[in-house]
Amino acid sequence: MDQRLDVLKTYKLYIDGKFPRSESGRSVAIESSAGRVLGHVCRASRKDLREAVEAARRAQPAWQDATAYLRGQILYRIAEMVQGKRDELAELLDARQGSATAGRGARGRSAKSSARTRARSGRDEVDATVDRLVSFAGWADKYAQVLGCNNPVAGPHYNFTVPEPCGVVAAVAPDRPSLLGLVSLAAPALCAGNTVVCIASDFNPLPAAVLAEACATGDVPAGVINILTGVRTELAPFVAGHRDIDAVHAGDVDNETAALLRGGAAENIKRVTTRTGVDWFDAAACCSPWWIEPMIEMKTIWHPASA
Repeated sequence: MDQRLDVLKTYKLYIDGKFPRSESGRSVAIESSAGRVLGHVCRASRKDLREAVEAARRAQPAWQDATAYLRGQILYRIAEMVQGKRDELAELLDARQGSATAGRGARGRSAKSSARTRARSGRDEVDATVDRLVSFAGWADKYAQVLGCNNPVAGPHYNFTVPEPCGVVAAVAPDRPSLLGLVSLAAPALCAGNTVVCIASDFNPLPAAVLAEACATGDVPAGVINILTGVRTELAPFVAGHRDIDAVHAGDVDNETAALLRGGAAENIKRVTTRTGVDWFDAAACCSPWWIEPMIEMKTIWHPASA
């Protein structure tokens, strides 16, 4: 009788365009809802987070200075690569769904949002993820016209308010939907010219690891997107306290983690936005340019007007 030996993959972190192991040497086994081990992911440490933030900071000026059209094209290219991995991603999503264990950090999640999420298949989530990337690729050269303005002033001047990226953004993914939730939090920051450090879902980090592979082959400049897998409660205090993280965009985190992130903002003046009870499959809500607004700053410019 033939017996197949499955060689399980250990997915690496994604930092500065490379795939390093965690400096701690730790890994976490991810099981299917039936108890079968699907693979292993590296368990990121404080040092891994620091290196990811440093890489994001180095990459941010060039990403901000890139044309909006180019940023949109790169997001669109990521969407193409994710679509090419549709079967692999859908299999990982379906295998993990339905587990009785909701995963670490899930206690404060909206039950209504969770129920909507469980009703969707892996293919539905991958398709929605592709659509989300394409939507924010389109916003890259348009959001400034929506969120900025030409202000009426007295005197011979033009007065413009224009948005600028705030810098490095930490995107803390919800447990479910693990892929769509992460992309919905990271894409608005990216299209505005921010670089991101993504903290993958505790419940199912495998799709985030596959997303990293899509980014590596999707023309993403090194350091623009960094993806860490591990334990959210272990990394959250360092995200909150890191002075070189300018904003946090978190989805469906529990009340304790949300309070921790806001406490860090009070100490080092970073922006913290938490999304709770979101229907992540609602494109009308999640593709709004107002999802970009928390990750930008407004600059007002005065310009002399001709007579």
